[in-house]
Amino acid sequence: MAAARNVPQLPQSHNSLLPRHGVLTLFGFGIRVRVDSGHLFIDDGIAADRRQLRFPRVGHGLKRLVIIGSDGVISLAALRWLSDVGAAVSVLERDGTLLFTTGPVRSSDARLRRAQGMAIHSGIALIVARELINKKLAGQERVARYTLLATHTADAISRYRAELDSADSPGRIRIIESQAAAAYWAAWKMLPINFPKKDEHRVPEHWRTFGTRVSPLTGSPRRAVNPSGAVLNYLYAILESECRLAAAALGLDAGLGVLHVDAPARDSLACDLMEAVRPDIDDFFLRWVTREMLKREWFLEQKDGNARLMASLAIKLSETAPMWGRAVAPIAEWVAGTLWSGRRKQSGAVSLPTRLTQRRKRETKGSSSLPSPISPPRREKLCHLCGKVIKHRSTTCVDCAADGAAGRMVNAAKLGRIAARSPEARAKHRASRRRHAEACSAWDASSQPGWLTDQVYFEKIQPALAQTSASSIAKKIGVSRWYASRIRQGYRPHPRHWQLLADLAGIAPSA
Repeated sequence: MAAARNVPQLPQSHNSLLPRHGVLTLFGFGIRVRVDSGHLFIDDGIAADRRQLRFPRVGHGLKRLVIIGSDGVISLAALRWLSDVGAAVSVLERDGTLLFTTGPVRSSDARLRRAQGMAIHSGIALIVARELINKKLAGQERVARYTLLATHTADAISRYRAELDSADSPGRIRIIESQAAAAYWAAWKMLPINFPKKDEHRVPEHWRTFGTRVSPLTGSPRRAVNPSGAVLNYLYAILESECRLAAAALGLDAGLGVLHVDAPARDSLACDLMEAVRPDIDDFFLRWVTREMLKREWFLEQKDGNARLMASLAIKLSETAPMWGRAVAPIAEWVAGTLWSGRRKQSGAVSLPTRLTQRRKRETKGSSSLPSPISPPRREKLCHLCGKVIKHRSTTCVDCAADGAAGRMVNAAKLGRIAARSPEARAKHRASRRRHAEACSAWDASSQPGWLTDQVYFEKIQPALAQTSASSIAKKIGVSRWYASRIRQGYRPHPRHWQLLADLAGIAPSA
């Protein structure tokens, strides 16, 4: 067996196996995560891309382990190792389904869970639901107004948002949210999705626009039939994983929601927390697809039309997990604090710890009450023609730029020939030829200085002119730049120009 590669100790360079936010994504078949001699060993990948990694307990830099697919094994010792170092594990499908997530176990307070279970009857659920949807609609209004530039849609969402104050039940809040969502996603329908020119013949027509959020395969956003829907579903799955981890860290029951109704195999509270952060994901996606392109090789279209993400893109999207975790942290803490404050019997002034944001510790030290947001991972800029990764200040790669320049020169030459044959151009040409012919006829050879001979011109003046710009020559003797460039290359001009050219070249009689 080949030796496993050691992940370097922190601080890690940009060539590290781990991204700078500590997210490691595993993919392929036969994934293995195990512990041996205190190290975490990982095997993943496909065929030639198979890799073996080894992480020590100190300096590993691992915060999130994202596993794409369900083919493989993870040992109990590995789960314990990850829990000990404070790393979370999420298992996702490429269609945006969250299969499993777990993180470090925290102690919880039964009184908080009891208050959470009684929230529907105590009226706290209505307060929490109203605030979460208020944050969501405020975010959607911001995205519609400033990113989509859809003013009418933003105004409509604002009107729906104003109705939340009078909503007297979670059911009414859900109706308002659905009405606002209909207006919001309608503004996305004709959003263009761009691909490199070489991929255009392989891209289905319905992939070129965002379309609708509802998939014809399921009647819901699940199992999207275009890349934009598949990317959003995957990002939402990452967000759901972060919401589950946040709820567990605060001692909440992720299954007892206040807005989403109880359903089997769904963590309703995690879905509630997601609502307030969804607009942030929407804004991230919009800014990406409106500035960069998607590559055809990033997606797989199954036989029923379902669009799936390939591992290369899923890995890049997984790196955004810390962003969404940081965004949901204050919201989850607010929800926990609101539920805690709604207990029937207050026993002292005990308050919940702010485990996610460390807000109280920061306030005690006099620093900001919230940690600074995490910047998104750097997006790859693609060549508009072939899809290669290029520098962010460029629009095409070197090869495509050269091909494009050659094509532009050919087109420019055609346009130049057409312009040169126009009646106006021919008239100017005749006038110029007539003027120079008259000047040649009027020139008297006896006026030429005796020292300015053919030998002096070719041996002294001509070599000096080769180092002079064509524009300087043209301006000095009153000819075109094309004619001046010929003189630089060795063409012998009419002798009437020699005196001026000698002055330009700095050739004096004594030279």
